[in-house]
This record gives sequence, C-alpha cells and structure tokens, in this order.
Amino acid sequence: MIDHIGFPVSDYAKAKLFYEKALAPLGYALIMEVTADVNPSGAAACGFGRGGKPDFWIGAEGGLARPIHVAIVVESRAEVDAFYQAALAAGGKDNGAPGIRAHYHPNYYGAFVLDPDGHNIEAVCHKPE
Repeated sequence: MIDHIGFPVSDYAKAKLFYEKALAPLGYALIMEVTADVNPSGAAACGFGRGGKPDFWIGAEGGLARPIHVAIVVESRAEVDAFYQAALAAGGKDNGAPGIRAHYHPNYYGAFVLDPDGHNIEAVCHKPE
C-alpha cells in the first residue's frame, strides 16, 4: 500500500491552485506546506489529503521530462463526475470523460484530466452504481 506520492511541477503556484480546486470534490484539501529552507530538496512543497493526512504532494523542483499517472479512489461515481468538472474548470484538459472502463473490470468508473504539466490525474470508483 502506498502511503503518499509526490512529484515536481514546473509552476508551483499554478499547480497548487489547480489541485486545490480539482481535488476539492474528492474531499481533498491542502493539509501542509513545507518551505524550501526545511525541505531536503531545497524547494517548496505542499501536501493535499483527507482527514488531516497529506498523501498527494507536489514540489517546486521543476517539471518532469515525462508525465506521470496518479489515480485517486473515491466512494461514488458522483465524486468522479464532480472531480472531472472541477478539474476542467480549474484549467485541466480532458483526457477521458467520466465513464465505465470495462476493459479494466465491469464496475471501473473513472475520469482522466491532464494537469498544467500534462500529468494524467484520475478519479476512479470501483463500486457498482
């Protein structure tokens, strides 16, 4: 099981604002911000999460050469839909509208959005309607 994930972004302020808005429908909020002077990487970072635990981190180290994929499991299809709409409104780009992805399994309901750096961020519900 993964405790948390972190990755660098090319424009920290822009990415932070994007994730504050895009992750809000999933119950995620900005939990913690670490300044450059105390972070071993020498760059600012912030962690988003639910229930007081930051498990989704971005850092101001600069962008990656290639995008990554992160999927966040949610409890309902409505949350997937809300994430997708919020992420698009926050400046994300469509990379797969909400819907069933039966090639994974019959109840795989997900939506995919590209963040400002082109990272593929997904919300997924594995439950039947």
